[in-house]
Amino acid sequence: MKTEIETIAGETPGIAYQLIVHRFEGSDAAAPRVYIQSGLHADERPGVAAMHFLIPMLEKAEAEGRLLGSLTLVPHANPIGAAQHLYGEHMGRFATGTRTNFNRDFPVPDESGVRLLDQASAPVFAERRLKSRLLELAGGCPIVLDLHCDDEGVQYIYAPEQLWPEMSDLAACLDAEAALLWDSGSDRAFEEAAFEEMRARAPNGNLTGHCVTTVELRGQNDVDASLARKDAEGLYRFLQGRGVVDAGAIQAPALREDFVGKPIRHVDMVLAPVGGTILFHVTPGDRVQADQLLAEIIVNPGCKDGSVEIRAAQAGYVLTRRIRRFIRMGDNLLKIIGDTAAVASRKGALED
Repeated sequence: MKTEIETIAGETPGIAYQLIVHRFEGSDAAAPRVYIQSGLHADERPGVAAMHFLIPMLEKAEAEGRLLGSLTLVPHANPIGAAQHLYGEHMGRFATGTRTNFNRDFPVPDESGVRLLDQASAPVFAERRLKSRLLELAGGCPIVLDLHCDDEGVQYIYAPEQLWPEMSDLAACLDAEAALLWDSGSDRAFEEAAFEEMRARAPNGNLTGHCVTTVELRGQNDVDASLARKDAEGLYRFLQGRGVVDAGAIQAPALREDFVGKPIRHVDMVLAPVGGTILFHVTPGDRVQADQLLAEIIVNPGCKDGSVEIRAAQAGYVLTRRIRRFIRMGDNLLKIIGDTAAVASRKGALED
């Protein structure tokens, strides 16, 4: 493994950020090239923990001559967000200088197929230059994994419908419980931007063997050694199955019997009708029926009619729920994958 430390200049004198890039050189030029990053939302740590255990596994394979494909790994993909703290609270999802989500507004090809990336010396905000650099690092790789997590949730992946069900091997290797399938985007998340680049360079539009996804490694607090090892082993098993690491004859795992894979339009974003204190009655992974009590929000403690009930609009599967127990009116309370489509169509991200 070779480690490079790149410098991203800040917007004012004396400010700079370091981007750590690990590179593994495979022995087979025909084997898939891989890009994996974690911590793009800098307050999401499960992916960083998984990288901690995955990197030594890859080093061992490289030393033993079993590494076929080349890999680029960026464990801390957002040093800018990692440095943002306000009154002791880490704020790693949005750039405090521009109020832009770190996983939005990545450069994508225009109508003529040209993608303009900001160079390291470009007179634009550091976050824009960082986004361009991450796409450069991922460029040309048929396998691109962006490790994230949700508030509280099961393990699931976002996958382009065009790459499903071929990408189900990743879900199976990770023992994921669900997949959300999208066919178009409008928010220009990293995954979307990487996929557009893949499609632009795919010969005759053939994307066989390609994989690009946002992997949601459960919730923000699901960070411990056992989960991180399990995630690393799942990622390693996936790389073996895709021919990046030589493992001889291995049997590919199957999807869980209770696996839920639906188009993203099936997701019901349950919003809080009032503000107050949340009492959940369901947890991620639960099956719910129409009109089942999901949660109640306490508005006037101890008073008659002092809480408001929230019930399921239809039968479905609880994917995630809010991690904080105080909520504003209009904030997202839960994500439920409905048995039938919740909306006629959906483009872009589910949340800001």
